[in-house]
Amino acid sequence: MRRLKQALAAAMLCAATLTAGPVRAQTAPAASAEPVRIGMILDMASLYADVTGPGTELAGRMAVADYGGKVLGRPIELLIADHQTKADIAASIASKWFDTQNVVALMDVAASSPALAVMNVANQRKRIVMLNGPGAVSITNEACNPFTVHYTYDTFGNANAVTRAVLAKGGKTWYYLTADYTFGHQLSRDSGAVVTANGGKVLGESRAPIETADFSSFLIAAQSSGAQVIGLANAGTDLINTVKQASEFGLTKGGATLASLAANINDIHSIGLQATQGMVLADTFYWDMDDGTRAFAKRFYEKLHKMPNGLQAGAYSATMHYLQAVDAAGTTDAEAVMAKMREMPIQDFFAHNGKIRADGRMVHDMYLFQVKTPAESKSDWDLYKLVSTIPGDEAFQPLSQSRCPMIKDHK
Repeated sequence: MRRLKQALAAAMLCAATLTAGPVRAQTAPAASAEPVRIGMILDMASLYADVTGPGTELAGRMAVADYGGKVLGRPIELLIADHQTKADIAASIASKWFDTQNVVALMDVAASSPALAVMNVANQRKRIVMLNGPGAVSITNEACNPFTVHYTYDTFGNANAVTRAVLAKGGKTWYYLTADYTFGHQLSRDSGAVVTANGGKVLGESRAPIETADFSSFLIAAQSSGAQVIGLANAGTDLINTVKQASEFGLTKGGATLASLAANINDIHSIGLQATQGMVLADTFYWDMDDGTRAFAKRFYEKLHKMPNGLQAGAYSATMHYLQAVDAAGTTDAEAVMAKMREMPIQDFFAHNGKIRADGRMVHDMYLFQVKTPAESKSDWDLYKLVSTIPGDEAFQPLSQSRCPMIKDHK
């Protein structure tokens, strides 16, 4: 009889458990203490390591610390991985993080090809991706999706600003030296469109594989074209090697102008003012613009002994904006957080008058700089002088020209 009573009690307990639903629902208090996991998939040791890599990781960790290390009462955990500039590796890391570690959002994926691959993975799983390192304008055009924000810069914005500035100084004929992958192709295309639309002429293009060591054959082709302007549609160590070798070849002494469409402060610092002085470039951030930029840069420099660039400052701002939106939404649900991020204005040391459009483009002011001469520079990282501020609505591709399939109703 005692065994029968025990059996009946066990059966009743089992039935009650099944009626109540999965055990996970009964352990909600414990689950709420699980960290909010966000990630960055970066180039930590290759082509773009200096302009993203450890500096972008540092910016993300600074943002998490400045936010207090918690959101929704849960600790924030930032995961970092190296994709080695390979799209398949980046996509594999993202899949694993989303499926097995409950990563709710990515704060950056360095380089355009890896970013485009990860966007597809994240969209399928309804996870947010904030992009600061990649520049391909297709991110908010053909490849746009509801969960991706292109936060810092893109090929349209950079190409538009630099190309117009060089054209205004009389540089009407162009030859492009282009990185042979998505980012480079779109950068030269966007710049070339500005050249032809303003009465200039594109005389040719050479496409160099990424991580090319010897650019001599490409530079000879550019020189032979007779172009007034050599448009450099590359970045990172490729850009550094191109400019150094162009200086050795004496291209600028022969009258040609080098126009870098994607240079940033790390590149200029590495190449040196002797070879880059007078170069015009577009950027989203400079450490010595105001008290806010200087305060952030001082803290960053104390940890890494380098000044932050626009991609890294953007990663800090993007991380802060995401965490603020999570708190405002009261959840990490991607749709709710995206709605809050679009609703909330962005106003910090990085972005002035920032807003996220329907296509995922974060619109904010950009800047046209000129590289100082050695005589003008007063310290190691004193490299730029401001030429002009470009309002966000003028800097980026107008929504009316967008090829994003999500925004038909916004045109």
